[in-house]
Amino acid sequence: MSAPWQLSRESLPATSRLLVERAHEELLAGNLDDRRLQGVRPLVRESWERSWRRRVGPEDTPPLELISDELEEYRLAHPLASAMDMIRALLLPGSSEDTGVIIAVGDQAGRLLWIEGDEQLRSLTDDMGFVAGANWSEDAVGTSAPGTALALEQSVQIRGAEHYNRLVHPWSCTAAPVRDPETKRVLGVIDITGGPEVVSPQARLLVDATARAVESELMVARLRARSETPRSRSTPSKARIPATARATLHVLGRDRARLETESAHGEAMIDLSARHAAILLMLAVHRQGLSAERLCELVYGEGVSPDTLRPEMVRLRKVLERTAPDLVPESRPYRLPVALDTDAHDVLSLLDRGAHRVALTAYRGPVLPESTSPGVEEFRETVRGALREVMLSEASLDVLLSYAEIPEGQGDAEVLRLALEMLPARSPKRAALVTRIERLAS
Repeated sequence: MSAPWQLSRESLPATSRLLVERAHEELLAGNLDDRRLQGVRPLVRESWERSWRRRVGPEDTPPLELISDELEEYRLAHPLASAMDMIRALLLPGSSEDTGVIIAVGDQAGRLLWIEGDEQLRSLTDDMGFVAGANWSEDAVGTSAPGTALALEQSVQIRGAEHYNRLVHPWSCTAAPVRDPETKRVLGVIDITGGPEVVSPQARLLVDATARAVESELMVARLRARSETPRSRSTPSKARIPATARATLHVLGRDRARLETESAHGEAMIDLSARHAAILLMLAVHRQGLSAERLCELVYGEGVSPDTLRPEMVRLRKVLERTAPDLVPESRPYRLPVALDTDAHDVLSLLDRGAHRVALTAYRGPVLPESTSPGVEEFRETVRGALREVMLSEASLDVLLSYAEIPEGQGDAEVLRLALEMLPARSPKRAALVTRIERLAS
């Protein structure tokens, strides 16, 4: 049985393909004002420029960020795991040997979790790093359907030479993001890769429809779980809110922390004020609890009366009672009744486990960068220092080079010198590193 989008095998006109290839070369040479770039689709041209400015390598293979047991554990827990049978049924109606396409399903960060479909094509795409666990975000490989669809949060089609990476020029792809049916945040991406037939209008309609079908299935499963949740008749209505299964505080690279919770009723997400973020983060860091005096010192600084803290605690409790009642802090000492995960602790855990590449990807920036709370500033430096120490002492060369491109590493002369020492003598990357080191020394 052939896939319903396989209706046409028309390729791009030769003149159009040639124009795109020449425009691509001009962009890589830094000639962003070249007139040939105006002949490239705006969506593609803008993605190329984002990739070029981020110094994405035009022939680099994507980083492999999840492998073996780590990959299996991660995808088993991913929200899209339960939808894989539906995705296969809609996009791979035949056997894997004769579909003529590859389907890939990735997470919100662009990491591919499932690769299925035509076995002969998969053997060819493996060489360009199109494998489970690889990062295909725009930051990693430049313009591609899965990465650009996530960057723009809309379905995207990329044809042959429109890819930023030259290794991907023989292929075309269509991808669409999948959103949480309630919070609307992006959960992941669905992609089909193959020849020119996968960028037909029918292909885009099918991939979009598959993404919407998955979202509907997630909603149905969630509603079914809620209806099956037992409720005690004697329990007051206010106490019927189900226990929070998981709570995560996102503080990396964010001026306002975001609290995400999961329960039998689904997911909830709220942005917190600077004070509430500092309080919750300190209680997450100091899980044993804090006295009013110590918590006040960590949030406001020395010499501030605990009376300043108490009204803020009352307001924070009211916020949590509406969204995550299990997280309402207890007092004497102040502590959280259930565990609160943070994305910063996730990075520290990954570093401890030796998952350096994954940790670097998970590091979105400093902890609450605008916060002046002493406790937050101390924890910010703890995370930043731990990341730097591991990069200098244990990371592989490619991970160290990636670290040198984020703000924490760009101006770190010790990091740049170590990377230079580790690079092969004839590596084309040496000249740029030497220039950066000399600039820092001047």
